[in-house]
Amino acid sequence: MTKTLLFACDLSAENRAAFARAIRLAYETGTRLDVVHVLDPHLPRQALHDLEQAVVAEMESMMSDIREDYALPAPASLIQTVAGAPYAEIIREAHEREVDMIVLGAHRKRGQPDLVSGTTLARVLRGAPCPVLSVSHPATQDWQDILVPVDFSLTCRHTLRETLKRFPEAKLTLLHAWNIPGERELGSDSDYARWRDREVGRLRMQLEREIEQMMADFDDVPDLELELEQGDPLEVLMNRLRRQPPDLLALGSRGQLGRQGQLTEQLLAEPHCDIMVCRAW
Repeated sequence: MTKTLLFACDLSAENRAAFARAIRLAYETGTRLDVVHVLDPHLPRQALHDLEQAVVAEMESMMSDIREDYALPAPASLIQTVAGAPYAEIIREAHEREVDMIVLGAHRKRGQPDLVSGTTLARVLRGAPCPVLSVSHPATQDWQDILVPVDFSLTCRHTLRETLKRFPEAKLTLLHAWNIPGERELGSDSDYARWRDREVGRLRMQLEREIEQMMADFDDVPDLELELEQGDPLEVLMNRLRRQPPDLLALGSRGQLGRQGQLTEQLLAEPHCDIMVCRAW
């Protein structure tokens, strides 16, 4: 069965970067690109029919312009419209088409996390049956440096597998945030400092063993770097993204890093890089 990449197109200027990335990904992976725009189902039937023809023509024109602007070859593609609630239709189409990945544009309300939770992007991220890419950077930027927050959860393992499967030649940085009990109360005590250093060393060894076990399932393992940082997982991740943004951030949709809703909203409102969100299993 031919793999399918689903791109949800809203016809906006901000959507062009995501459209270009979807075209590039589809061509490079030999995947069919399905481009879908969701129409308002409450329009009169004739208006809906006329609008459908105009929207399809506009998407075809956008695709030609973007391919010319980015010098991108043409992938196998299918351009359509559907009617309904945007987030529900995108998820439904992903299920029915058994798509391999969904590509969406980034959230437009930069710096406003409180406006993210009800958006189409946030809702698709929560309900998609496959990885979802939120794209805000130009398609000319290669995904050579990928950051994957890691813990010992099933979600983390699945996300790491998806990342390795899709980007086998990229450099992966695995980020683990840790908190050692008593740091605030005993941080200046020399005996405590020695105990803490031993615990951090033990943690690193445990993480390395876990990673080696996961890597055993893959023939070609890319460059891997393990970073350990002390602190709250959300704060550690956001500080790392501000300090040294990767080309792509890969994380799970649930159960990873704690405070998942707050994390997702912060990331979508402050996109330092493109983001791939994988389902929990």
